[in-house]
Amino acid sequence: MKAIALFSGGLDSILAIKLIQRQNIQIEAAYIDLGFESNKEKIEYLKQKANELGIKLHIIDARDEYIEKILFNPVYGYGKNFNPCIDCHAFMIKKAKELMEKTGAKFIISGEVLGQRPMSQRIEAMRCVNKLSNAENIVLRPLSAKLLPPSLPETKGWVEREKLLDIKGRDRKKQMELAKKFSLSNYESPAGGCLLTDINFAKRLKDYSKHLKLTKNEIDILKVGRHINYEGYKIIISRKAEENQVLKNYKGDKFIKMFPDNFPGPVGVIQKNAPENIRQKAADFMVSYTKFEKGDIIINNKKLTGHKIGKKEIQKFII
Repeated sequence: MKAIALFSGGLDSILAIKLIQRQNIQIEAAYIDLGFESNKEKIEYLKQKANELGIKLHIIDARDEYIEKILFNPVYGYGKNFNPCIDCHAFMIKKAKELMEKTGAKFIISGEVLGQRPMSQRIEAMRCVNKLSNAENIVLRPLSAKLLPPSLPETKGWVEREKLLDIKGRDRKKQMELAKKFSLSNYESPAGGCLLTDINFAKRLKDYSKHLKLTKNEIDILKVGRHINYEGYKIIISRKAEENQVLKNYKGDKFIKMFPDNFPGPVGVIQKNAPENIRQKAADFMVSYTKFEKGDIIINNKKLTGHKIGKKEIQKFII
């Protein structure tokens, strides 16, 4: 018997796997990559944890599909920021169900805990998730199963309901006790790593979506740098060396890159269709984040001489 586990790498998803493994169920894990994870080392971390758990890990790149189908038109709306949590959970279960059917697994497990998240982990929200994902009977939530209607794996006797748990709420005392029992350590914080719940990232994303269509290529550059909206055109300028590389690695077709010519400074990108006067202003902004009064900036293989302007003038355009 095999099950697919939605795997975030957090303690709850690890515990859910451990509980089902103890019932002699083979587990394969699925991480659904939506693009909005804040942890830059997430994939390597997941591989390490999957290896420790002795399970096969599937990394499913669902970024384009998520942007197209869910992010901007969720059935159940958003949380406090740009987070369509109910629709998001349903989407991940749909992707896990596709993997389930490909691998011959019989059901899906999730580390969700009843009452832990105010939007997506209420009992009514879980019902909505099950219905929206068209997976009403095959999702088992081992940590809270005794508080929920029996799932198909329980009614069929594939798993013993009595060996599942009745955890609820935000108090993580029981999870910590289980972690100690299973000798688990070095797991991710439960605070969550979804940037869609971050107010500053949400502001950037909302502003971006007013002007341009988002693709997976733009997600990473939205995570870094100073974001400037000048006369309706987007400019992003790095703040530190590691952000330089993110902007250099941009492979989309909506922005072109900006580099200082023969002097140290930040890297930037500017909206591809920005006219000459906007590109000149971007060159001024770039120089303003160096120690120089002026310097040449290369934009689309053309040199523009930028002149330092006051930081207060720039600040009013920053998102």
